[in-house]
Amino acid sequence: QVQLVESGGGSVGAGGSLRLSCAASGYTNKSCRGWFRQAPGKQREGVAIIGSNGGTAYADSVMGRFTISQDNAKNTLYLQMSSLKPEDTAMYYCAAGQYLACYSASWHSGRDFTYWGQGTQVTVSS
Repeated sequence: QVQLVESGGGSVGAGGSLRLSCAASGYTNKSCRGWFRQAPGKQREGVAIIGSNGGTAYADSVMGRFTISQDNAKNTLYLQMSSLKPEDTAMYYCAAGQYLACYSASWHSGRDFTYWGQGTQVTVSS
């Protein structure tokens, strides 16, 4: 059984930093993993993805501020968030899917990802 458990969310002022973690169990490291977020009243959006070869992709809105990484030995995914803005406030979810999900032009929709965590809240105050 695949399980994804996020942690590291919290409240921070604008310009601050947070690091999210996603501990995974029950599936192979040879997959595509990513972070998504959903703010109240808005659609879910892709934030960043990383493939088993370490290749990454980011949403334009977080490029240069967020960094996705993974520790295969610990089977853990990370999202380092810096220069946070109030518009980054959302529930953040980690997700995993087949490796081809990282090659999809529509990765940001999340529809190619099979497994999802329960989410961790990030709140950025102005």
